[in-house]
Amino acid sequence: MQRRSLLSLGAGALATSFVRAQNRPLTRLKFTLDFRISGQTAPFFLAQSKGYFRDEGLDVQIDVGAGSVASITRVASGAYDLGFGDISALIEFNANNPGTPLVQAVYQYYNRAPFVIVGRKDRGITSDFRSLAGKRIAAAAVEATRRAWPMAARKLGVKNELFDWVTTDFSQRDNVIVRGDADGATYFHDSAVSLFQRMPAEQLSVLSYAQAGVDLYGNAVLASSRLIIERPQLVAGFVRACNRAIVETLADPLPAIAAVKQREPMIDERAELARWRITAGYVAAADTRGHGLGDVRKLLVERQVDEVVGVYGLKNTTSADALYHLGFLPPKREREVRA
Repeated sequence: MQRRSLLSLGAGALATSFVRAQNRPLTRLKFTLDFRISGQTAPFFLAQSKGYFRDEGLDVQIDVGAGSVASITRVASGAYDLGFGDISALIEFNANNPGTPLVQAVYQYYNRAPFVIVGRKDRGITSDFRSLAGKRIAAAAVEATRRAWPMAARKLGVKNELFDWVTTDFSQRDNVIVRGDADGATYFHDSAVSLFQRMPAEQLSVLSYAQAGVDLYGNAVLASSRLIIERPQLVAGFVRACNRAIVETLADPLPAIAAVKQREPMIDERAELARWRITAGYVAAADTRGHGLGDVRKLLVERQVDEVVGVYGLKNTTSADALYHLGFLPPKREREVRA
C-alpha cells in the first residue's frame, strides 16, 4: 500500500474498505504500553474485556512498558506490533533514524500532552508560572515534562532558568514534595493522582503546559510501518476497537475501570477513576470537537516538530507525514465525544 499524505487521511477512507474478521481465526498482536497498567489506559482494557478486539479478528496481548522511548524501540525492532508512546519522543526517534519511518502514529490519544508542574502553595507556588521563580522543582534526569520546559518558558516569556531543577527518580517525586525537599515536581497530570492522595488538593497548585498555550500532542497509538504496509486490515481493526472503547469510556468510565481491575486486581478503583477523569480532559481536549478523536492538525504537528528539533538539539528533522498514518481512523461521526 502506498502511503498517502497526512492531510488526505483521517476521514476513514481506508477503514471503511476493510471487512470485519469475525468468522476467521484470531490474529495475535502484541501491544506495549508506555508504563504500568492504570486508569490512564483504561479504554484498551475495556476493548479487550468486551471483545472489541475479538470482533475485529484480533487476539491482543497488552504488556506494561518502560517509557515512551522503550515503546517506540520495541515496535521499531519488531518485538511488538503496536505501542503507546509520546509524539515528541517519536519525533526524536525519527530524526535520529532518518529515512523510511519504522514507526508511525495511527491514532492520537492525548490531544494535548498532559505536562504539568505541581507545587506546594505554602512554598508560594500559585497558578501563575512566574511564582516558580527561585523554587526547587523535582524531575527525573531525562523526562518529557522536564525536557519540554523550554517550550513552555518561550510561550510564557520567561527564562529557562526560572527555577532550579532537583534531579530525582520518578518513584521519589511524591516523597520529596511531601517531605518538603522540593517545592514542586513535574508530572503527567494523571500520574499526579498518587500525590493528590497524600496531600489535600487545596494545598497544591497545578500548572499545566497546555493552559500556558503549549500545543503539544502527547501519547498516541503507534504501529510498525511494516504492519501498516503488509497487513493494514489488522491496524484498521485495532484502531476501530480502540476508538469504540475510548468513546464509551469518555461517556461512562466505570466499566473500563472495572476492566483495569480485572487485569490488575491490586489497583484502587477510586484512584484509577480519578486518574481517568484527568486523562479524559486531555484526550477530549482542544480540537477534538472539531475533527474528532484520534485526529490531529497538521500545522500543530509541524510546529511541534520544529520545537522538539530545536529544544532537543537534534541534527536532523522529520515531517508530519512521516510521523502519522491516519488513514485507519473511523469516520468522524464514530469519533465524536458523546455528551
